[in-house]
Amino acid sequence: MQNSLATANAEYPTGILRTIIVFTCITASLLAMIDSTVVNVSLRHIAGSIGASTTDIAWVITAFAISNVIIIPLSGMLSELFGTKNYFTISIIIFTIASFMCGNSTELWELILWRFIQGLGGGALMTQSQTILVAAFPPEKLGFASVIYGIGIAAGPALGPTLGGFITDNYSWHWIFFINVPLGILAATTSWLTIPNEKNQKLKGNIDWWGILFLSIGIGSLQYVLEEGNSKNWFDSHIILLFSIIAAAGLIAFLITESVTKMPAVNIKLMRYRNLAVGVFFNFIMGAILYIAVYTFPLMAQINLGWTATLSGMSLMPGAIMSTIGMIFCKKMMDRGVNPKLLITCGFLCTFVFGVWMSFQSGDSSFAGLFIPLLFRGLGIGLFMLPAIMMAIAGLKGADLGQGAGLSNMAKQLGGAVGLALIGTHISDMQAMYQSQLSANINLYSNNSMGTIQGISHLLQSTGMNADTAGSVCNSVLGMEIMKNSELLSYLSSFRMLAVISLLSLSFMFFLRKKKKNQVVEQPKEDVHTEES
Repeated sequence: MQNSLATANAEYPTGILRTIIVFTCITASLLAMIDSTVVNVSLRHIAGSIGASTTDIAWVITAFAISNVIIIPLSGMLSELFGTKNYFTISIIIFTIASFMCGNSTELWELILWRFIQGLGGGALMTQSQTILVAAFPPEKLGFASVIYGIGIAAGPALGPTLGGFITDNYSWHWIFFINVPLGILAATTSWLTIPNEKNQKLKGNIDWWGILFLSIGIGSLQYVLEEGNSKNWFDSHIILLFSIIAAAGLIAFLITESVTKMPAVNIKLMRYRNLAVGVFFNFIMGAILYIAVYTFPLMAQINLGWTATLSGMSLMPGAIMSTIGMIFCKKMMDRGVNPKLLITCGFLCTFVFGVWMSFQSGDSSFAGLFIPLLFRGLGIGLFMLPAIMMAIAGLKGADLGQGAGLSNMAKQLGGAVGLALIGTHISDMQAMYQSQLSANINLYSNNSMGTIQGISHLLQSTGMNADTAGSVCNSVLGMEIMKNSELLSYLSSFRMLAVISLLSLSFMFFLRKKKKNQVVEQPKEDVHTEES
């Protein structure tokens, strides 16, 4: 099958037309990535506005993540069915309408429903943006197209908390959704006017309904387990155990179905090509590293350093800019023949340095003191993101390009979910351990502890407070201080865990083959999609 967005003569859009297509794809991917994190810093305000509990409001994030991870691997098939232009434009419209309805929601169930629908549109935007960008450039400019796509992937998670914090602090949470509407209308219009038309593939009547069903059940259940497992004490909860079994059964049934179906919803046979398989793995690692820091750092900054939501979000922006610089540098080095192994290694080492550096911070750390390690994180992501993106799509064409983009993006989303689940559990466990250790150090036999307690008690009594009340207040103050310090220590421990993940990832360099000219690894043969026309 020929590239569906290029003509039969392999002509590619040029000039202003290609510029508009690039703008459309960047806008669409940014909208999708920003909305994966924009709600995080606004949950407290949303919960208060619609009268939801802290536990229930988390479903606003979970619903988006579940629909996202279900639709991403199916995007290749849906693109074949409806045509890339039609599917991409429809997805933007769905995302825009759902965003408007999210902003107008007054009940929790309303918001969860529209966030789920928003995720269905948003997941398609990520994969189709990549497919359209790659198809708009000749093979020798694959690196440039990947840099453009990578900018949206790197900037989105950093822009989300910044934008969400600023809007929530200065306006209302409704506008974190309403702001998508004009951008969505613009992107849908330019998409419809500039992306080339194409014929539908002969997929109608051959839709892999069983594959879609098993994937939705398996991957949706897995995402639920990863999102909710930590808050429900994992397998101590019957509901988590049940959904884990459903996830395993659904995914096994999906793999069996896709391996025997002539027209699979997800062409898992593509995974036999090493470039795609290794690219998918590194996208998984990239997702984990990307989301762990975006999740952990703003929490530490707001809870332990006393930063506002706006400041904690803005602190991630220099790193996002550095990611862009890193990807541009990475492309230039790859064009000059530098082995991608070296660039990926440098990227993981940068994130390792970030993790170690952050693990030595304290409650007195300032923005200036955190600036350099955050730059290391951004540079590291930029250096290993570009090779990971290129590996996953190198040599793929037509329908296989959409399938490869879907698999790599699904891996990134799942990597982020797994990373957040692991780090959330780690933080909870470490906080309990540090709280126990700190409490044990406060006893009658510790001169420092008793001196501090007596000093606070005497100070309170000097204001006219009786001894019993002063003692009670003193214990409460110490309890809060123990809690605050145990939280800080648990966050610092999570950065050490991130450093370990980065270091261990280097061992997979052995699976990479040496880069050939104009590609990361060898291209797959043309006979992958035997059902192509």
